[in-house]
Amino acid sequence: MLPLKDIRVIEFCNVAAGPFCGMLLADMGADLVKVEHPQGGDTMRQWPPLNGGYSENFASLNRNKRSVTLDLKKPGDRDRARALVRGADVLIENNRPGVMERLGLGYASFQDENPKLVYCSVSAFGQEGPRAEEGGFDLTIQAMAGVMSVTGEPGGAPVKCGVPLSDFCAGLYAAYAVASALREVAHTGRGTHIDVSMLGASLAVAALQTSEYFGTGRDPVKLGSAHPRNAPYQAFRASDGYFAMAAGNDGLWRAACGAIGREDLAGDARFGSTALRARHQAELKEILEKEFAKHGAADLLAKFRAAGVPCAPINTYSQALADEQVRHMGWVREIGLPSGARTRTFVSPLRFDGQGFPVRRDPPALGEHNEEVLGESSLPQASGPRR
Repeated sequence: MLPLKDIRVIEFCNVAAGPFCGMLLADMGADLVKVEHPQGGDTMRQWPPLNGGYSENFASLNRNKRSVTLDLKKPGDRDRARALVRGADVLIENNRPGVMERLGLGYASFQDENPKLVYCSVSAFGQEGPRAEEGGFDLTIQAMAGVMSVTGEPGGAPVKCGVPLSDFCAGLYAAYAVASALREVAHTGRGTHIDVSMLGASLAVAALQTSEYFGTGRDPVKLGSAHPRNAPYQAFRASDGYFAMAAGNDGLWRAACGAIGREDLAGDARFGSTALRARHQAELKEILEKEFAKHGAADLLAKFRAAGVPCAPINTYSQALADEQVRHMGWVREIGLPSGARTRTFVSPLRFDGQGFPVRRDPPALGEHNEEVLGESSLPQASGPRR
């Protein structure tokens, strides 16, 4: 099943948030045409690691896409871009607000020619407001959105989330919004302009933190791996390293106590409810880690799994990608690069009726589909590479 197989998307995007949105739509079957500058293309093409001269980072966000090269500052190429958009269902762009208008590719300019167009703009702060003209990267948005204020150990220096949370949350929101808007187009025949901001997306996924502030008037604080309202629910030290364990309710707490032979803790008044355990979690951690020091992490994980208590090793990415569940789901697949090299990528984790989504196209070379795409539009060839 490819639910977006009849949808054409034109992508004017660089680096992460916009290309991730585009790839999510392409994974669902959309015909995605990525428009890049003839000189260098998407700047992520230069990001290491390089495999035969081709960026593995770029490959991870640009499967199932076709690439054409157009210099949007040249009138002829701008006309070609407009022709592509006139025949499209969706446009995605992640330039600063105002750039697409200056290039003659703004939303309003297509409303008469393509009234069904879903036009999705992804930016740091949104299309209007006092910060609209400011740029932003994942780091600066994580800082501004409060993410760095709750990440890391208490009293430690500011730390960003190691995964580019702000970029990819914005891309997810954008893809969700596009899919929703296409549903509306099917009913009404009217397109729309979607405004996705990295700041807004980062604050939206922090619902537990913003609601804590709204409910108490106090800022959430850094807790390392611990939880402000639940315990035991964090990383713990065993005799040979760390592991994670989450006894997230009273039943699991009793099961966890039984797993390590400390049933007495279940009757301790300090730990008699989720709220009490969270209030006394520093004391609880000290007690538990004295017990955990008698065992290796693998032994403790076996005990907790046998008792039905959620737990996990602290995996590296090589370990996570080699996990038996990842193998079973078929989430890691081999792909080819234009350099001729082979690599692997993590594909869509979604399944419909038990089936995952295929990699229909390997990541493209810059301008690989100029003749193919522009030929479909009965247009002269574009600037840049000819393949």
